[in-house]
Amino acid sequence: MTRSDLVEELAAHFTQLSQTDAEYAVKVLLESMGDALEQGHRIEIRGFGSFTVNRRAPRIGRNPRNGDTVEVPEKRVLHFKPGKALREAVDQGSKGRSE
Repeated sequence: MTRSDLVEELAAHFTQLSQTDAEYAVKVLLESMGDALEQGHRIEIRGFGSFTVNRRAPRIGRNPRNGDTVEVPEKRVLHFKPGKALREAVDQGSKGRSE
């Protein structure tokens, strides 16, 4: 699902919202989530999952082309952990298709 698909779904579900209003709502929601994650906050959406920012420590890596050692700096990475309801729904959906 793309951002525009999400906007269309929102506008179709809430008929009182115009396409422009739905687009603005999606934009504000995604920007707010991005800002919170940039600041290192955790986002939890019950029934869907949680987004956290994890720290990866600096380490010594290896260049696969020539085998030279390379210093890999510390970085912050985004992690998504699906909620139980979403995990079960995805699991049930995949079982229905494979049969």
